[in-house]
Amino acid sequence: MNRLALYPGCSLEGTARDYRDSIFRTFELLDIKVFELKDWICCGASSAHSINEEASLELPIHNLLLAESQKFDLLVPCALCFNRLKTADKKVQSNPKLQEKYNYQGNIRIWDIVEFFSKSEIINKIGELKTKPLSALKAVCYYGCVANRPPKVTDAKNYENPSSMERIISETGVNVIDWPFKTDCCGASLALSRPELVVTLVKKLYDKALAFGANCFVVSCQMCHANLDIYQGKISEIHKSEYYLPVFYFTELINLALGDKKQHSWLRRHMVDPTPLLESGSYSPSNEIKSYTTVNTANHSAG
Repeated sequence: MNRLALYPGCSLEGTARDYRDSIFRTFELLDIKVFELKDWICCGASSAHSINEEASLELPIHNLLLAESQKFDLLVPCALCFNRLKTADKKVQSNPKLQEKYNYQGNIRIWDIVEFFSKSEIINKIGELKTKPLSALKAVCYYGCVANRPPKVTDAKNYENPSSMERIISETGVNVIDWPFKTDCCGASLALSRPELVVTLVKKLYDKALAFGANCFVVSCQMCHANLDIYQGKISEIHKSEYYLPVFYFTELINLALGDKKQHSWLRRHMVDPTPLLESGSYSPSNEIKSYTTVNTANHSAG
């Protein structure tokens, strides 16, 4: 069995550093040994495959070769990175000429981070270590588009109706609400070229989540987190509605349920302050959670 290496991808080094910190804290709390892949480079997500076909293969295969040479299985938090790494793995393994060119054997496993944490032994450990059930949260899990699709690339079995995140989050004491919009698109990187489209797609997700009785989102993709979190104030202003739906990374909820106070320093980087929601329930007395400033764009942009 190979050791486990984290492939962080570019955004976890910058704007999504809160997610990176949360992930490594989760590993620490659950006593899971993981290393960052040494000398990793950008995988080309999200645009290389639409600009240069050769680069879209060369970039991810470099990282796969690194992992294989170091005898690491890869754990990938970013849905876009996961999709590109899996695509390269499939393409090379199905083409003898490419196998010969790159000398890539495919002797590693590429894990989507939610798939990894949904293993029964990890879920059971979360239950054993849980000290602060998050009973105030009524959450919908949001997977986005590319962590599970297309299934011929991702190998996801329940690609239209995944449930692995629900199994993880249920163990933290969160009231998980099933809903049929968990794999609808949020617009992803179209936030740059078509912001009006992202506003439309994200508003739909807000409205559907509220209709199903949710008071927050749970995600594993930093692009989904950004679109759901950053645009909430803008959408409220445009549509004359006051949306309040904090967006949590699933690792943040694991850490909170395990009683981790360090997590609050990362929660304050969110645009939508989750503190009022956490204080409204049985998570902890108000003096345990510091009151953080809501909507600090500079903090979020700096990671």
